[in-house]
Amino acid sequence: MATTAPRRRRHSAAVYRRRRLVVLLAAIAVVAAVVWLLVAQPWRALAAQPVSAPVPTASTPAPAPTAPVTSGPTTAPDANPLPAEGAMPSASAAPSTAAPPAAGAQPSLTPTAEPCKAAALAVQAVTDQDTYASGQNPQLSITLTNTSATGCTLNVGTSTQKFTIKSGNDVWWRSTDCQTQPSDMIVLLAAGQSVTSATPIAWDRTRSSVDSCTATDRQRAPGGGASYHLSVEIGGVAAPQTKQILLY
Repeated sequence: MATTAPRRRRHSAAVYRRRRLVVLLAAIAVVAAVVWLLVAQPWRALAAQPVSAPVPTASTPAPAPTAPVTSGPTTAPDANPLPAEGAMPSASAAPSTAAPPAAGAQPSLTPTAEPCKAAALAVQAVTDQDTYASGQNPQLSITLTNTSATGCTLNVGTSTQKFTIKSGNDVWWRSTDCQTQPSDMIVLLAAGQSVTSATPIAWDRTRSSVDSCTATDRQRAPGGGASYHLSVEIGGVAAPQTKQILLY
């Protein structure tokens, strides 16, 4: 007896529509994904990121080179003072114009110009006032000028300074009578340069002598308008004129 194969059940039209819709949606999703990959190209964002180079560390800049200092010739100032009588001379004597010493040679400690000639020097006695009231002590100084056209050297130390007070021919006071520790100072006087005593000497208006340096009862010089004359000498050169003062 022959058997009959079962008949396959036919799906309804709604089932087929759902299947076609699913396939269509899947196709649309695939196409959309491909389009997004082409348009968006997300790897470009990675490729566009700059490679961060290492940041150099700040280093201390080298100091700017400085221009070499050129030392030109030094000229002594016009008001370079002389050492005061009885005072130690300053260690900064006028500079020398000698060339720098060769390597290994000892520098010269004294100027190398020619010694000053007496005819080229002008010496002047100077006081702080012309007239002194009772109780005022005259302040005595020396001014020295090199009148020549070239520089020269001279010993202007306290060992070469002399101050003398006279009344007529009567010597009342000498700075050398009671001088202590006289010293030498060789300086370079530039052409036309004038120098003056660093500190004036005070005359106490008494009579001096080598035997009365420590005396407290030395004879006092008369006042009342009495005239006295100051003469000075330095470096073996004496002032040609004296300076008159009046004591009251």
